[in-house]
Amino acid sequence: MLEICCGSYEDALNAYRGGAERIELNSALHLGGLTPTAACLSLVLRDTKVKVICMVRPRGAGFCYTPDEKTQMFAEAEELLSRGSHGIAFGFLTENAEIDVKETEKMVKLIHQYGGEAVFHRAFDCVSNPHESIETLIELGVDRVLTSGLAEKAMGGKDLIRALQEKYGSRIELLAGSGVNASNVRELMEYTGVSQAHSSCKDWQTDPTTSGEQVSYAFAAAPHENCYDVVSQELVAKLKEVLA
Repeated sequence: MLEICCGSYEDALNAYRGGAERIELNSALHLGGLTPTAACLSLVLRDTKVKVICMVRPRGAGFCYTPDEKTQMFAEAEELLSRGSHGIAFGFLTENAEIDVKETEKMVKLIHQYGGEAVFHRAFDCVSNPHESIETLIELGVDRVLTSGLAEKAMGGKDLIRALQEKYGSRIELLAGSGVNASNVRELMEYTGVSQAHSSCKDWQTDPTTSGEQVSYAFAAAPHENCYDVVSQELVAKLKEVLA
């Protein structure tokens, strides 16, 4: 299973045309991915045949949310599910970097009420105890965990991913992501035993209006300071070819 991380309708089209089987639909990928709009989801469902997992995340930074943020997250999740999202990617942590059991259980029940897939995203990579945390997620009914093995990139965390797959792979799906591309995906999957990979297949497009003489809206470092990130159809196709 190849899942592509998309930040827009255009990204989703490129992922679909490149051969992706499933996408994680976001907005604001430069912040790590935030909740997409309902309109974006509707367009993707209309114009592609991929399975769509929508991110629900109200802001950047970490995953310990205020009561108001949680209210927003549950409202967004229900709206997206009611409009046809095949699942929701989310993550709730406590201040002690442990799974927020109460909110996670509530979100899983909401997602399953709509027949969707409950995916705990890379908030998992910030937990203090990965084995205890994944056991908690299994008990709460989470369907899948996206993880880099608590490392910056999945290849750096491949030993933990392998250990988690060997011990828990029969009880919960593991999706390896972060830094996954055509040059390392086969090695990563063969080493860890996971059967699902998550990749951004990122490329850059230039927008000359990003910077003025005294004003800049850049979010990327040089040499991409006047660019925005996009999913490359060609990189998706290449990754798909390697997996095939």
